[in-house]
Amino acid sequence: MGDRSAGPDVEWIRAAVRDYERRLIAYATHLVGNRELGRDLAQETFVRLCGQDRLQIEPRLVEWLFTVCRNLCIDARRKERRMKPLADEQAELQISPHAGPSEQLEQEEAIAGALAALRTLTANQQEVIRLKFQHGLSYKQIAQVTTLSVSNVGFLIHTGLKILRARLAEQDDSGAELPRHVNRIAE
Repeated sequence: MGDRSAGPDVEWIRAAVRDYERRLIAYATHLVGNRELGRDLAQETFVRLCGQDRLQIEPRLVEWLFTVCRNLCIDARRKERRMKPLADEQAELQISPHAGPSEQLEQEEAIAGALAALRTLTANQQEVIRLKFQHGLSYKQIAQVTTLSVSNVGFLIHTGLKILRARLAEQDDSGAELPRHVNRIAE
């Protein structure tokens, strides 16, 4: 009887790893500033998922994964006693495979500018904006992950995006339109 109940849970864990591993690694890497440590913390999150009751966790799986991962990252940062910012070259940039060298360079410069503008925001604003736009979490899920109120999450995202729009407009002194993928973060 134990084997039958273990089978679906194993598949559930595998599906969770398949669906959320990259997002958790990116999130953890941003929080701790180290890709290798980010991978380890994401892996530890899934190890902890293995010990949980599926029926209790499944309805709130995304929130649970990001909360546990966040808490592991906070613990890791406390151990190091300092936080390292994510370097531009570590950020996972998705450049179109069809872009020519000059287009790719323009895209990389625009993304670097957007990331630089993002880093000027407060830590809370950066975190909620990344959870929303890079990881696709809802305001409610972000509130549960960060222990902020939903209205506070909305306020942080709204004010953060307003600041980003202004800073990106300042950077774009040529009057040219920003690339679609960069503009999306500022919308």
